[in-house]
Amino acid sequence: MGSQVRHSEQALATLTCARLASKGGHVLIGGLGMGFTLGAALKAWGPEARVVVAELVPKVVAWAKGPLAHIFGDSLADPRVTIEVIDVHDAIARAPAIYDAILLDVDNGPDGLIQLANDRLYCNWGLRSALAALRPGGILAIWSSYSDTGFFERLERAGFDVDEITMRADSYGVEANHTIWLASKPD
Repeated sequence: MGSQVRHSEQALATLTCARLASKGGHVLIGGLGMGFTLGAALKAWGPEARVVVAELVPKVVAWAKGPLAHIFGDSLADPRVTIEVIDVHDAIARAPAIYDAILLDVDNGPDGLIQLANDRLYCNWGLRSALAALRPGGILAIWSSYSDTGFFERLERAGFDVDEITMRADSYGVEANHTIWLASKPD
């Protein structure tokens, strides 16, 4: 986690919200991180929205409320927000067709590089589980520090209509690209 490059983490929320008809939906964010996606989601979605953040590591939540509180501002106190210390995979699996958007920024990309268990989010059955957790027209948005053609195809095979967006990010003085997949559940 770092606070220098945040544009693409914010875009994960804003690009998703811009594609949805309703700004009052039910949103699941996988990974609290430094709160950039959460902050952008709160600005993009309306006052009727409900935002659940699934964070696996309790210490990240403690940091957000403690030494990193100045970065989070008042986003954790927003009445639309619920923080759950839970694996986002489990949050998705228990939620049949309730989310308008699922935003995943839980690893460096669509594989379990940091946490091997994250592979189950991006495998065929994990993607089908996310599809089942979305309402018709809902969007699964996934942030990645790299592109992956095979993952794009896996999203399509799972039943999503997929759009891949590549954006420039300046990472520690080295220009790099980040990728966001916007995978829509057909109506």
